[in-house]
Amino acid sequence: MSQARGRSVADPSTSADRFRLVPFDRIRLSTAPRFLVKGLLPIIGLAVFWGPPKCGKSFLVFDLLMHVALGWLYHGRRVQAGPVVYCALEGQAGFEARAEAFKQRHLDSNTAPVPFYLMPTPLNLVADNPGLISAIRMQMPEGERPAVVCLDTLNRSFVGSESDDEAMTAYVKAADVLRDAFGCLVVVVHHSGVDASRPRGHTSLIGALDAQIAVKKDGEGRISAVVERMKDGPEGEAWTVRLEPVEVGKDDDGDPISSCVVVEEAGAAKPSAAPGRRMNDRQRLAIAALNEAIINFGKPAPASFNLPSKPLAVPAERWREELHARGVIEADDRNPRASFKRIREGLAARSLIGERDGLIWSVTGL
Repeated sequence: MSQARGRSVADPSTSADRFRLVPFDRIRLSTAPRFLVKGLLPIIGLAVFWGPPKCGKSFLVFDLLMHVALGWLYHGRRVQAGPVVYCALEGQAGFEARAEAFKQRHLDSNTAPVPFYLMPTPLNLVADNPGLISAIRMQMPEGERPAVVCLDTLNRSFVGSESDDEAMTAYVKAADVLRDAFGCLVVVVHHSGVDASRPRGHTSLIGALDAQIAVKKDGEGRISAVVERMKDGPEGEAWTVRLEPVEVGKDDDGDPISSCVVVEEAGAAKPSAAPGRRMNDRQRLAIAALNEAIINFGKPAPASFNLPSKPLAVPAERWREELHARGVIEADDRNPRASFKRIREGLAARSLIGERDGLIWSVTGL
């Protein structure tokens, strides 16, 4: 150790190697892909898909990650292909039928190996992390590393109370170790809290996320997903699917084995905004609020509107309530109606929302 300004400091040779400073004029913009699925999943980090039980989130996540493994476009979005390790920690028997349904629907003529690996063994992420990392390294083909490790669900990979700050912090740190071990994205499937307004458990989880996607199912079976938070990208992206029941085989007694495949909802609006429709931060939050209101209260727009995409629409007041609930329009705003009008007109001018007869619908997603 050496002394500098009266303080004990580390060996400068090793410190300089570890904590290298980059002068401002040498900082260069990287053009490497930032998303595994454009606008939905970051290339690296921690992402949570959350929603109430039986809303279809595990089906949706499995279908999404199969597109990553296969390198297929996902609802018109560019995908960076990569191997997937899927830890199915609840409903393992049903997962086999789900995989068979996907094979029969999409891979009937495929002969190439699919880099998707199922891990169905019970798991305590904090205690078993070293063993899981070692097992993945030993069993994956040489030179291959996962682009995604999925934990389905958080509850089945967690020991202790999800509301305990220390327990949740330890879980997040374990997920970080898993991420760093492979330079991958860790996807966690999680349940909603008692009030169904956010992911269950301590807020330290939310604070650590690179992406947060809410999943809900409406009364007609439509499953809608909305990007609520994106650390380094736009929020408010949304897409809608439904589950189609299929028979995949028969058991030893001759009875049918059934599952579901994920299919795009007919008439669902296509994602992404066209050039020239860029939003500021407040507008992105407003779109996320609108999509949330649509998930909770949306109904098909009247046929008299003659809209080709047949979108779901909500009364403007429902959107305004969600904007207030999320703080997009703050409680101490001196003129909340004027603020709402500016938000509404700004998004309409960018052709990101539609409005008629007191109803609002999104042109970017649901």
